[in-house]
Amino acid sequence: MMTSFRQSRVVMFALAMAFVFSGCAGNGTTNPAPAPATIGSATQNPEPSPHAGEEQSVAGGGRKIKVGFSMDSFQEERWLKDRDLFKIAVEELGADVIIESANGDDAKQILQAETMISQGIDILVLIPHNAESVGAIVKKAHSAGIKVIAYDRLIKNADIDLYVSFDNEKVGELQAKAITGLVPKGKYVYIGGADTDNNAHLIKKGVYRVLQPLIDKGDITIVYDQWTKDWAPANAIANMEEALKANGDKIDAVISANDATAGGAIHVLEAHGLAGKLPVAGQDADLAGAQRIVVGSQTMTVYKPIKLLAEKAAELAVKLAKGENVDADRKVNNGKIEVPSVLLPPVAVDYSNIDKTIIADGFHSREDVYKNAKK
Repeated sequence: MMTSFRQSRVVMFALAMAFVFSGCAGNGTTNPAPAPATIGSATQNPEPSPHAGEEQSVAGGGRKIKVGFSMDSFQEERWLKDRDLFKIAVEELGADVIIESANGDDAKQILQAETMISQGIDILVLIPHNAESVGAIVKKAHSAGIKVIAYDRLIKNADIDLYVSFDNEKVGELQAKAITGLVPKGKYVYIGGADTDNNAHLIKKGVYRVLQPLIDKGDITIVYDQWTKDWAPANAIANMEEALKANGDKIDAVISANDATAGGAIHVLEAHGLAGKLPVAGQDADLAGAQRIVVGSQTMTVYKPIKLLAEKAAELAVKLAKGENVDADRKVNNGKIEVPSVLLPPVAVDYSNIDKTIIADGFHSREDVYKNAKK
């Protein structure tokens, strides 16, 4: 009888303890936690983010947003500025950033982006080397619940989430208006950018929008028009040599897609005794281009305030990573979708306003710009 009583007490004690521990289970069963929100859109990114649990802590301030910035290369001076300014802007917003440069290698850029995704980035900002081939990166990012922003250069035929750049057709228009204002009639040489860069096509489109009516009238003849592989100055030099050879050194104006290609063209013009004798347009407001403007060998450049671009892209990247809505006042067709876009205005710069623009903004110092000018 005593044994039976003791057994009953043991059973009752065990049941009581089981009840206590089940009550202490807390959020496990009685108060299930809500499913964490993913960064990706519901339509484009059906798979949850691999770091969805971490995203919940971001909303509560427990972990910094991590931004991936995949860059084409640092060949042009301006991309070093973009890198530094973007990094500063992201960090000022309280986020971290991983930056990689592919050195103009498509396969390397894809691999670097895959690595960033595996490292748990919350948003991918991409400057494509090849506007077409990086579509694979966009798919991989979206499958991981990560949105993609095209920075400065549009990504073609892909479901990108946002495009932040300057109005590149306007860049071409500003170049052509400046040169036709000086040479309304004559033989023109066009040195384009890289055929793989969508911006090069947009710039050319803007140039020809201004030139075509004059071409149709017979006032202007395009005697040479060629792309410059990888935007390399050495390739621009070869193009300019071909243009002069084909026309017996008889040309009247040169429009180059950027300051690096303009520098290549001017190098050849100097060798032929033509530098400063005919107008040359560029863009990017590189220091070398600005220096050539003040000494007279380059006529103009197009200034794109990179600080403004970097800060806007950083702001929008962090907002998208947090799942917030962003305002995009334009749409640009990339061959597949109408991409929400933020396009900033470029500025034409020549000798008359160089002090009031790139120098006043602190883009370059006056001392550096006028370094080679005659005292």
